[in-house]
Amino acid sequence: MTIEDLVDSGMDGLVSDLQTLIRQPSVSAKKVGLVECANLVASMMQKSGINSEVLYLDDRTVPPIVYGEVRSKSNPSKTILFYNHYDVQPEEPLDLWEDEPFSGKVKENQIFGRGSADDKGELITRIKAVEYFLKKTGDVPCNVKFMVEGEEEIGSLHVEQYLRKYKEKLACDGVIWEFGYVDAKDRPIISLGMKGLLYVELMARGPSRDAHSSLAVLIENPAWRLVSALKTLRDPSGRILVKDWYKEVRPFTKQELSVISREPFDDKEFKQEYGIKKFVNNARGVNVKKALVGMPTCNIAGFDSGYTGPGAKTVLPSQATVKIDFRLVPGMMPERQLERLKRHLKKHGFGDIEVKFIHGEAAARTPISNPFVKQVEQAASETFGDAIISVSSAGTGPMYSFVKVLKAPCISVGSTYMFARIHSPNEFARIDLLNKCTKCIGKIMEKFAKD
Repeated sequence: MTIEDLVDSGMDGLVSDLQTLIRQPSVSAKKVGLVECANLVASMMQKSGINSEVLYLDDRTVPPIVYGEVRSKSNPSKTILFYNHYDVQPEEPLDLWEDEPFSGKVKENQIFGRGSADDKGELITRIKAVEYFLKKTGDVPCNVKFMVEGEEEIGSLHVEQYLRKYKEKLACDGVIWEFGYVDAKDRPIISLGMKGLLYVELMARGPSRDAHSSLAVLIENPAWRLVSALKTLRDPSGRILVKDWYKEVRPFTKQELSVISREPFDDKEFKQEYGIKKFVNNARGVNVKKALVGMPTCNIAGFDSGYTGPGAKTVLPSQATVKIDFRLVPGMMPERQLERLKRHLKKHGFGDIEVKFIHGEAAARTPISNPFVKQVEQAASETFGDAIISVSSAGTGPMYSFVKVLKAPCISVGSTYMFARIHSPNEFARIDLLNKCTKCIGKIMEKFAKD
């Protein structure tokens, strides 16, 4: 019996277990249901034959991680680690959901609910792949470890502390990351890296209290001041204007450029999905792909000031705030970029604007030449019929911490359909892709063990 046979025979269990996880809310932003979900994941692992425990830092208010382990009898010299997370995004806006956000409802080939794709569906594929090996042979091809955290959706605030505290437990030779996209043609996108992040909040203060807007001839509006400051950060082409912002950015290698040029990207489909007519700086062709995997960004994530309710209220607000996320690429350290941002604002006459650091992550990237890349690519191609190598994800995760502490290559591969509405209402996972991904994870374990 092959891994394909084992997976096909156990799909009902995969779907029902995923429904159970979805129905346990675990929203890290609201601190809702996190310990309960961690215990549920640990219990599910034990049921599958994976030794598991819930681990804490000294500060017990920090959500725990779930650690799982199966030692291989036949090949105890190699260890693969699956990194996932059990926390999910907030479910709002509630009125846009067609069913309850935590229903786990199945409609034909889709299972709906917050976390169905990001990341409970991906986690289940890893657990089930291990379970099927244990059912078939009573063994796994190599040592297997799990680290499942509960703060990924709020920036993995304590993941590096967990990695350092439990470094010996988590020691491994390779890491399969928590997710991986599947494109519109059902091809898995194998990502070799993650961009970094600098997330800040800027605040401009005006009068000591909200004032009547007729006084705008005398009192400077902090919202206008903040807008003026923001205009100094970025030009219309998307280039960031902060001095030395790109100083440490290295150019793509020839091998990376070759991979980027071959990576398929459907401009028309992407624009149609998001209802846009052109890309930033009117980018075309390979420049679009280079931007996605290797260009820093400066994005306004939210702006708040004054009155935004129905009708009119003529008010001059006392303060204005903006949240900005900067995506970083390898070589850019968030702490250094933060200091450059502060110096930039001061130099341009905005030293009075308060800069609050929210979160920072450095970028990480596994070299294309690493043998782990070929093993994952072969397993994905055999399972899905084709696979795409991507130099880096456009998103951010704590991959740099794993590389720094565990000294192991990290690769993203998974079952998340690229239009699965993650972080949005009506999030779903495709059941056929969950099935294929489970097979793929099994093949990765086999190939990883042999080489």
